[in-house]
Amino acid sequence: MPPFALVLLLALAQATPGTAPDPLAATLEQKTQALFDALTRGDKANWDKLLAPDLVYVSEDGTIKNKAQLLEEVSPLPKGIAATIEVKQFKLSRHGNTAIATYVSEEKESYYGQTLHASYLSTDTWMSSATGWKLIASQVLALRTDPPVVPLSAAQQDAYVGTYELTPEITYTIRREANGLSGQRKGRPATKLEAELVDVFFVPGDYRIRKIFQRDPDQRVTGFLERRESWDVHWKRMDDRK
Repeated sequence: MPPFALVLLLALAQATPGTAPDPLAATLEQKTQALFDALTRGDKANWDKLLAPDLVYVSEDGTIKNKAQLLEEVSPLPKGIAATIEVKQFKLSRHGNTAIATYVSEEKESYYGQTLHASYLSTDTWMSSATGWKLIASQVLALRTDPPVVPLSAAQQDAYVGTYELTPEITYTIRREANGLSGQRKGRPATKLEAELVDVFFVPGDYRIRKIFQRDPDQRVTGFLERRESWDVHWKRMDDRK
């Protein structure tokens, strides 16, 4: 069998029967990328053209903006800052004259000589109009990543080893393993604990929670605050030392 025929058969085998790519997905992905390209240039005209007059935009910090407010923010980047934004994982669901897109935008920013990276998950709603497809709603979520890990010595790790109590029935035990610290809430699997700073720990992949350890005047660990965003749950250390 000729090589090109084998490639064709493999492609057909992987295709879903009865389905074909929606050309609108490619069109709206191009429009979305064009918006980000215009954003980094400070080009208001392209945004004005593609945004619906009654746009509702929810930014990553929870601020709700209309079209005029959003356009005010489109301006050239200050001297010393440069950025590129690439649209990835674009998916489209079409419902008549409305289409809902989800995608990840990957931002790379040169910030006064330093390189920053950020990822955002967006859900956009487009509607067909007499002048083409317009963006009528968008919500952006900042995707989080684990912070850098601060290495701790064995002696530093040992300071946290012990059992902590939320209630007499709910406890959390920290152990030092060969590869570092692990924590286990009673009745649940153990998870790895990593230090973001001395006395500040996180579970890899659990981006919303930090464990902030407390000490007495003698520097003995007495408990920790389980900080969920801006709310604290207090755990006290049980006196398990002999």
